Amino acid sequence: MATPDSQFYHEEIETLSRKKLEELQLERLRWQVNRCYDGSQFHRDKMDDAGVNPADIRSIEDILQFPITTKQELRDEQAAHPPVGRYSVAPTSHWREVHPSTGTTGAPVYNLWAEEDIGNITDWTARTKWSFGVRPGHVIHNAFSYGLWVAGLASHYAARQLGCFCVPIGATPVERQIEYILNLKPDMILATPSFALYIAEVLSSEGIDPDEISLKFGCFGGEPGAAVGSTRTRIEKGLGISAFDYYGLAEIGPTIASECGEQRGIHWAEDHLLVEVLDEETQMPVEEGTPGVFVISHLTKRATPMIRYWTNDIGILDNSTCRCGRTHARSPGGIIGRADDMIVYRGAKFYPAQVEKALRSFPQVTDEFRIRMTTDSGKGTDICTVVAEYLGENHSEASDLARLRQELGNELQVKPYVEFVPPNSLERTVFKAKRLQDDRENHDG
Repeated sequence: MATPDSQFYHEEIETLSRKKLEELQLERLRWQVNRCYDGSQFHRDKMDDAGVNPADIRSIEDILQFPITTKQELRDEQAAHPPVGRYSVAPTSHWREVHPSTGTTGAPVYNLWAEEDIGNITDWTARTKWSFGVRPGHVIHNAFSYGLWVAGLASHYAARQLGCFCVPIGATPVERQIEYILNLKPDMILATPSFALYIAEVLSSEGIDPDEISLKFGCFGGEPGAAVGSTRTRIEKGLGISAFDYYGLAEIGPTIASECGEQRGIHWAEDHLLVEVLDEETQMPVEEGTPGVFVISHLTKRATPMIRYWTNDIGILDNSTCRCGRTHARSPGGIIGRADDMIVYRGAKFYPAQVEKALRSFPQVTDEFRIRMTTDSGKGTDICTVVAEYLGENHSEASDLARLRQELGNELQVKPYVEFVPPNSLERTVFKAKRLQDDRENHDG
């Protein structure tokens, strides 16, 4: 492990030249594709159907010939071959943990960890935490959910490896969170952005100033938000910390990309992952810096490796060296949104994170909001209404409505309706916030 004064956790790996990094990726990609073809009927069938085999991997670009894997395919595979499908490559004797996807949009997908996977995930999670300032002896308030949702446990393992004191509080009620923050005086907090804002809101309501608590920095994932400038500002002011963005997903890994101290985008663990950015329609690579869907292949996963997994998450990729000296690719702005969360309204296309950006820069509203889609029964057209909790004065409500609608129009290129409701009207969450409420007449969800 690095010494506490070192900027890097694994300097040799984190500062590899792009050429050396791609050589390592190619070597590991060949190994992974071979073992998937030889050890998994699911992967073998997909490659055979696509007319490709492991010998076709001669360069990184050759991965484009291989088929994409979707979450629905994994669900179908599990249904046909219960309980875990045939996409495991490691023998059952090597399985150590199971961490399914959250299952918020369908049946959960089982993801297995072998012993080597636990070691790798712990190591790269420790690396991400080191990059934004965690050091041995720090007290970590881990408000990521524990149990089947994988981020809490991976962060716990990493805290132990780093020599930290971990408070495994998980997603317990906010009053208990504050009690432990005040009593155990943690240096760092891990949570979803929504829960961080909720904790800050309750602290404020109880008259506790951010300067009175011990927190110095925090890392926030599980949903977009921490990379949104206005949301980051609210978290930092509300908790008196520096806030960093975190990204992961169960099928690939819980903590696969995080910001460094520069806060200029999440760094990917490219020695363990091959990350592509593809056009949503053509499924072909986009130009560097252009938004697209992240498609990720495991390079080191043992139990349930994914080859070209379609994450449905949208962002950009920047291969330039960061000011921190790390050479692994970054995604400035973090996750822009999910492809299936895109809202199409009056010809404009936007994501809930863009609504969040406009709202969180408007001090007259709280941190909670909803996007409600309904149908004009007379015209049969969609109506988009942003529901926000209003903190302003009654005599200013009409002008504030107009101002907020204009700010939303500037950000979204279309003006949704705005509805103000009293503070505390909208439900708070300790997990992932559900911002979109679709009540359209022809909507089947």
